[in-house]
Amino acid sequence: MSHPSPTDPAHRPPAPATEVPEAAEAPEADPPFGPDLSIGSSTTTPYEDYVQARVLTHLQQPHSDDPGEMVFLVTTQVMELWFTVIVHEWQTAADALRRDDLTVAMDALRRSTYELEALNAAWKPLARLTPAQFNSYRAALGEGSGFQSAMYRRLEFLLGEKSASMLVPHRGAAQEHAELEKALQEPSLYDETLRLLARRGHAVPAAVLRRDPALRYEPDPAVEAVWAEIFAGPQESELVRLGELLTDVAELVWRWRNDHLVATRRAMGAKMGTGGSAGVAWLEKRARKNVFPELWTARSHV
Repeated sequence: MSHPSPTDPAHRPPAPATEVPEAAEAPEADPPFGPDLSIGSSTTTPYEDYVQARVLTHLQQPHSDDPGEMVFLVTTQVMELWFTVIVHEWQTAADALRRDDLTVAMDALRRSTYELEALNAAWKPLARLTPAQFNSYRAALGEGSGFQSAMYRRLEFLLGEKSASMLVPHRGAAQEHAELEKALQEPSLYDETLRLLARRGHAVPAAVLRRDPALRYEPDPAVEAVWAEIFAGPQESELVRLGELLTDVAELVWRWRNDHLVATRRAMGAKMGTGGSAGVAWLEKRARKNVFPELWTARSHV
């Protein structure tokens, strides 16, 4: 009698009921971390269209063979871009103060402090120039000088540093001259701040409120007293926070002027500046001045 083979299917032991054949799993696809290289056309990309990088990176036209001139040129152009952003922020803040919208005003002022820090950091590539290094391409500047910057002039006008004579270098450029003329006649950021304080019941003198905005702001003892009263009051007050933000701005402007002075003094000593300016002597005079002056002097009376 033959015995069934253990390989005979009829006599195999049944599989346990819990055993279910598993389907083969498809390999998991890698997530699409890479950029979509199909975006764009043969001539441009959405990034280029928005940022205009090709324009920015081809604006440099050095006038010498010295490699340091490219550094000077790009750094100066970066500063012009930061001037543009900061003017936008301070104009936003001034408009908001006129509407009594302190939230928008203080947000813009706070952003401008970060932008001023970035602007001031732009001095670093130039701050260690030796006289010989600067002289190697200084002639390329010709009669060009930073005080001829229209955007920087608008920045100064917003700070209350008004001067009709500073429009003279721009009389040959119709658009820049018109923009500066308009900025000269408009209230400064500090003018709008003092008008807001008056609307909030503080004793800002009528003569200060009615002053000609085209003239440089001069400090007033009564305005100093107003700030002293505000700073001595509740520290959570939004006017205290506004005053401190404006002080941050003023401090960073002072640092900008001092960094400019130090960089110039290292590069050229006491020589005459470009564009006919007095160079270091002129910058020293500027560095001694505080913008928003009563914000500083009021602290002695708190």
